[in-house]
Amino acid sequence: MESGAERADGGTAAGRARALAVVLDAAVGEQAVDPYRLDDALADLGVTGGSAAGTAQRLYGVRRDHLRLRRREHELTALFSSARELAEERDADALLARLVERAHDMMDSDVTYLSEFDAASLTLRVRKTAGSVSPRFQRLVVPPGRGLAGLVVETRAAQWVTRYEDDSVGWHEDSLSEAVAAEGLVSLLGVPLLSDEDVLGVLFVGTRDEHAFTPEQVALLSALANHASVVLQTAQRLQRLQRSQEEARDALELLREHLVERDRANAVHQQLIRSVLEDSGFSPIAEKLAEALDRAVAVVDEYGEVIVTAGRALSADAVRRASPVADAVRASHDSGRCVLVEDGGDIGAVAALTTGSYYFGAVLLGTGGFPLSSVDLRTVERGAQVGTLLAMQRQAVSDAEHRRQGELLADLLDGSPDRRRDAVRRAKRLRVPVQDLDTLVLFAVPGEHRPQATRTLLGPLHSRALVGEYGGNVAVALSSRQPGVTVQRLHDQLREALSVPVLSVSAATAGDLPAAAVTARRTVRLLQALGAGDLAARAEDYHPYAAVFEPDPAALTAYLDTMVGPVRRYDAEHGTDLLATLRAFVRNQSSPTRTGRELGFHTNTILQRIERLTRLLGEGWRDDELFFRLSLAVRLDEIAERLRRS
Repeated sequence: MESGAERADGGTAAGRARALAVVLDAAVGEQAVDPYRLDDALADLGVTGGSAAGTAQRLYGVRRDHLRLRRREHELTALFSSARELAEERDADALLARLVERAHDMMDSDVTYLSEFDAASLTLRVRKTAGSVSPRFQRLVVPPGRGLAGLVVETRAAQWVTRYEDDSVGWHEDSLSEAVAAEGLVSLLGVPLLSDEDVLGVLFVGTRDEHAFTPEQVALLSALANHASVVLQTAQRLQRLQRSQEEARDALELLREHLVERDRANAVHQQLIRSVLEDSGFSPIAEKLAEALDRAVAVVDEYGEVIVTAGRALSADAVRRASPVADAVRASHDSGRCVLVEDGGDIGAVAALTTGSYYFGAVLLGTGGFPLSSVDLRTVERGAQVGTLLAMQRQAVSDAEHRRQGELLADLLDGSPDRRRDAVRRAKRLRVPVQDLDTLVLFAVPGEHRPQATRTLLGPLHSRALVGEYGGNVAVALSSRQPGVTVQRLHDQLREALSVPVLSVSAATAGDLPAAAVTARRTVRLLQALGAGDLAARAEDYHPYAAVFEPDPAALTAYLDTMVGPVRRYDAEHGTDLLATLRAFVRNQSSPTRTGRELGFHTNTILQRIERLTRLLGEGWRDDELFFRLSLAVRLDEIAERLRRS
């Protein structure tokens, strides 16, 4: 308390000035004024009693309003500074860090942090912090719907807690509680960062002492959160724009590459078409594809034989078309598209030379240093199409030659002397050595396979033989002295190419092609009537039977059933083998002794079996005429059985 001298001085002008200064400090000063000192100052100014108390209360009220206005001015200044930074700064991380630091200072908090919301995983990840001392807290991830942050996201409104550990709402989660405890936080306030109805994140402040957050603090933090949401929205838009720019750049690059590939493909296609028009063969196709695609290229025919190669050499094993390559060629044949080969060794892709059901070969591409694009595949397909056109062009020329050969062969096999003399003259003009054609072969194949059979036979024979269709079969007139060519080899090649059974019959011409044609044709019909399937036969081996019969399958079957059928049926019913005895009896000129010797039985046993045959075939079956017919039937039946077994 002041002394009496000091109070006496209060009446002076200087004393009143000092008292007035105390009153002003009490109202707007930086530091709070002691109440006793204020009472003395009011007394010096002549304000005492109840008036002094009321005046003091009003002064304190003025002070509170003054401090609140100054704080509000400070907050507004900070918000204006933040808004100015939003307009000027483009670095989202720097802006968010500055906003968190500003919130930390303005809220006078111990820890301030901003968590960003991931809409895909519904989690919140701490992005920026201020005042944090725990690395675990700085990397905190809040699971969906957990913690105070989850409550802020769900309600889209500010949430706070005075004592975190006393919470009874149920937001606690072990990892979150441990992180909060590691920072020593007691009170927390969180406000959402909103964009329309979407939550972008949560801005938090926390204190390590118990603190009750005022509405002014909630409003201030919400204003800063709005600024942060602007930063996040801007950053997201910039990211989307950047992604769009990158996607547009990638799309432009793809378009540029596509245009380059298309131009290259068009140039290759023009060069390929020119090769067809100039009839320069398959070499330009292989060379242009190898150059354009930087790969080894081989063109093979329908038999898998290499026609041309270009680029790096393909291994012989690769060109032989292992199973994956053959499967890919079949798939390309069916679809008409270029097919990539998996586990094809040196072969990476194939394209069949095909049109409809016709197959002329394939284009084989080696593996390369870059994957084939869709345009590259189309380029290969164009090359295959051009190759098909070239093959069809050559096929048309070849077919014309085949027709000419076929007509010439048909005239040579005709029995008319005039037609044959004209055919011989034409053969001389074509330099076909008719006098050397000492063998005629007929191949019985289904009608739809005859054109392919003709082309297949012309391959190994070239111009040293005549090939054509004759009497519903494919006929070949050739020289038996032709090296490397045999009837059996031709038969095997044709069967492999057609993938169907082939019946072939060869006959020596002996200078008479028409007679050989009649013999071979009769033999074919006989063997077909006997049920022969895949067989290479000589007409000489069946000449006696072919000379006797003009085979009709139904008539021949009836004949064999009449003559031999009773014995077959008896054997089937009684489990005997009288048919074997009958065949041996015919082979041994009706001698029971020789028959028994061949079969290993006693003569009496054979005589007993002959008696049983007499009961089945009738009393006169051993007479000359009947026995001749029976012998012929027995031999034909045995041949038919042997053919069926083979």
